[in-house]
Amino acid sequence: MAIAIRVTDIHKAYGEQVILDGATGEIRDDHRLAVIGRNGAGKSTLCRIILGQEEADAGSIAIGRDTRVAYLEQHDTFQDGETVLGYLARASGQEEWRCAELAGKFLLSHELLDRPVRSMSGGFQTRAKLCAMLLQDPTFLVLDEPTNYLDTATQLLLERFITSFRGGFLVVSHDREFLRRTCTSTLEVAQGRMRIHEGAVDHWLSRKAEERVDAERFNANQDLKRKALEDFVARNRARASTAARAQAKQKQLDRLETVEVSYDDVAPVIRLPRIEDRPGAALRVDGLAIGYGPQGDKPGRTIASKIDIEIDRGKKVAIIGENGQGKTTLLRTLAADLPALGGLIKWGYAIRLGVYAQHVYTTMDAAKTVRETIFAAAKLAPRQWKDQELLDLAGTFLFRGESVDKKVSVLSGGERSRLCLCCLLVGGYEALLLDEPTNHLDVETVEALGTALKQHNGTALLVSHDRSFVQAVADIIIEVKDGKVLVVPDGYEAWLWRLEQQAAEADPGGGARKKPAKSAEKSPDRGRNEIKELERRIAELEREQRQLVDRLATRHDADTARRLAAVQRELATAEERYFALGAG
Repeated sequence: MAIAIRVTDIHKAYGEQVILDGATGEIRDDHRLAVIGRNGAGKSTLCRIILGQEEADAGSIAIGRDTRVAYLEQHDTFQDGETVLGYLARASGQEEWRCAELAGKFLLSHELLDRPVRSMSGGFQTRAKLCAMLLQDPTFLVLDEPTNYLDTATQLLLERFITSFRGGFLVVSHDREFLRRTCTSTLEVAQGRMRIHEGAVDHWLSRKAEERVDAERFNANQDLKRKALEDFVARNRARASTAARAQAKQKQLDRLETVEVSYDDVAPVIRLPRIEDRPGAALRVDGLAIGYGPQGDKPGRTIASKIDIEIDRGKKVAIIGENGQGKTTLLRTLAADLPALGGLIKWGYAIRLGVYAQHVYTTMDAAKTVRETIFAAAKLAPRQWKDQELLDLAGTFLFRGESVDKKVSVLSGGERSRLCLCCLLVGGYEALLLDEPTNHLDVETVEALGTALKQHNGTALLVSHDRSFVQAVADIIIEVKDGKVLVVPDGYEAWLWRLEQQAAEADPGGGARKKPAKSAEKSPDRGRNEIKELERRIAELEREQRQLVDRLATRHDADTARRLAAVQRELATAEERYFALGAG
């Protein structure tokens, strides 16, 4: 395969903070790369330099002659009053029928295409940006946190589209499950460098851990040799009869080397302070109605009603559902940030609420340092914290050494999120209400937070579309849908399976506007092209299926089994479509 992007000795610093320090690597046009690394390591910076949005201090980026790179816009590029369809046509230069056709694959219906794009939720805006990117007919995609603000159903649609994309791509994401399902190789950005591993994320992280253990074991053995040699030299260099041997041992000692082990990227460990155990319910909700009351000339709106919930202390509850259904509204109402439209909310005795809301990190005092921010939060806590305890807790969120004296103003989005969560944990709250806490966190920190919440004896209600995180944490699943809030009786796995079935069965042209009649004569060619593409994809899936079956025959592995199930589902869908076109 050809080289799509060649990165050569890239250096980038912001003031005294070095981000990239000699990053070098070759990205092929068939690479499907999961880009990982700690927050602030330079993942997004590398993407911006590749895209030409930012200049490197030194080094070069070379894009292949036949490579057309497209990227997912992270900022608002919409014009005032612009409709979704108008935005797609302007951003891509494509005809409206083509824009609407692709928009249908992301379930942007006819009605949604005519709505002002800025009036839509962040998730739907992201769908529109994805469509605009793909309409540029790229051969290589750069996706920086594409799943942020996407509900699970839309994530599944995005997964299906990306896995069928004929070119290469790189994805920066905190969502381990999304990376598992879409990427086959890994690009890690760490200590200013980039390393490409021809294996999935889980394999790479396991290999790194093994390398670190091997290096530590090697260094320990070298230390033992060093001590023995130093002892021999000290005892024998003064005696004439053994001076020569001592000199020889000194030379051996001088040649002893150890392997450098970096602990900057060691996975964090988060420990929540234990709260007092109490019996009974943490929360009772009877006949609750949520929504928004009338404001001026605007009438009120009820989002959901007749909500009855009881949650025992210590339980972890995930609130799930599509965007716009009312998940955040429910959480805000339970936090008393929004008034209830009816019914009763009763929190248990002596329960204090700690709330993490979307975009909360933007409200922090930019002039304060990390240390000052955490210490200020500690003053509001019921227990007395020692300074060193606070610094130790800050360290678990990767604020160590000089980084605790950084101003909030210079922190990345992920660093601010970690700081907010750290301050929240300092409070020792009996119940935590967390709205999308994993957005802007790196993969390792998401996993550490999930482990900490699962082990914590307090209560937690969280809104999240991160499947790995929900699976790791939640005891109870509550779905907000069609004006109702109900416990999912058969659990999260079954709910996900139903969503995947819906994504597989969704009409890819649903809601799309038809192509003008004058171009209808091209449709047979499109049909033949689709048949050829299906034949290619079916052959790929059958080959991967055989490889996975062979692998499982020698050693059972949960990730391999999961991937095999996904391949078999996609293969069945592809074959069904193939025969529906009359090709079989």
